[in-house]
Amino acid sequence: MNALTIIIAISTGASLGALARFGLSVLFNSLVPLIPMGTLAANLIAAYIIGCAIGYASLVAELPTAWRLFIITGLAGGLSTFSTFTGELLTLLRNGQLLWSAGMLTLHVCGSLIFMLLGIWTVTLVRGHQ
Repeated sequence: MNALTIIIAISTGASLGALARFGLSVLFNSLVPLIPMGTLAANLIAAYIIGCAIGYASLVAELPTAWRLFIITGLAGGLSTFSTFTGELLTLLRNGQLLWSAGMLTLHVCGSLIFMLLGIWTVTLVRGHQ
């Protein structure tokens, strides 16, 4: 695979992921004032996408490199946002919102693990019915 294909795959996926993240923030961040739900949704959806990619790759010979870079590195990488999550968590901590901080941390970390496993399970279930 040449360097231009790699750059296009990652850049296209990252652009789509970042736009989706922005859209989720606009739609959902104001729903719960202390926990921006758009950031949470972006991280959970990205974890689910990666889970689906991992599940698919485990059932077929190999996910082609260009698709893996597009989906995992680009799309899920552009969609997920550890830095925004960390900044929002720090704001809660600085404001003394310890319970909200713990809740947000739990939702993001445990939720991402659960959504990644759900992605793997979804692909396994769908492939089992074919």
